Amino acid sequence: MPRPPANRQRLAPAPSEGSLGAVPRRQTGRLGDTVVTYLVDRIVGGAYPPDSALPIEAVLCEEFGVSRTVVRESVKLLEEKGLVRAAPGRGTRVREPQEWNLLDPVVLEAQVRHDRTLSILDQLVSVRIALEAEMAADAAGRITDLELARLEEQATAMREALDDPVRYAEEDAAFHEIIMGASGNLLGQAIIRSIHGKARLSRLYHGHETHDGLAESLDEHLTILELLRNRDAAGAAAAMRQHIARAWASRRPAPQS
Repeated sequence: MPRPPANRQRLAPAPSEGSLGAVPRRQTGRLGDTVVTYLVDRIVGGAYPPDSALPIEAVLCEEFGVSRTVVRESVKLLEEKGLVRAAPGRGTRVREPQEWNLLDPVVLEAQVRHDRTLSILDQLVSVRIALEAEMAADAAGRITDLELARLEEQATAMREALDDPVRYAEEDAAFHEIIMGASGNLLGQAIIRSIHGKARLSRLYHGHETHDGLAESLDEHLTILELLRNRDAAGAAAAMRQHIARAWASRRPAPQS
């Protein structure tokens, strides 16, 4: 079957915007990246359930308007992400969710987008609590005067943004970045950057912030700052743990049916 011209590629329609958002259209110049993004979304979204077979190459070529080479490279990338496995005589089969690489940016992004029960976001917050509490404790023993001054500047920026939830969220994230950097835990910081960055793409993660809620958040950040200034590792860890848990509980929406 001849390959349709590139200008006729028929990418599957993205999900409606809704509360979970649409599949991002990746402008990387590589058709394979776009094919992978859509196939990941279908697998994570349940269109291709565990142990089901992906459509054969010819079908995917026709649907996406790409060559067999592009399809093969895309399937290989799916294998590297832990989503599928080539089974001799059975085609390419979808693996169980526990085998997926959730730290892969494309997979995690799709998981967050399809998280109707909020289980992934709940788990993400649990990981944040564990890692950031530990990093806050480490930071208490390592933080420099310069880093403390930067935290004070961030607290001021957060106070000035109390009526602007979008800006406040950005300043809030910067505050946490300084503490993570002060901890010296580069791996923990990289993990938090990855998972938190993908969570922030979801409208469900942000909820509906109010001025009073942001003011409470600011007070918690000021408490953490003071504990760090006093080199109180246990106190800083406990305050960080309480802050992240309370903030999520206050804005966590009801799961969708």
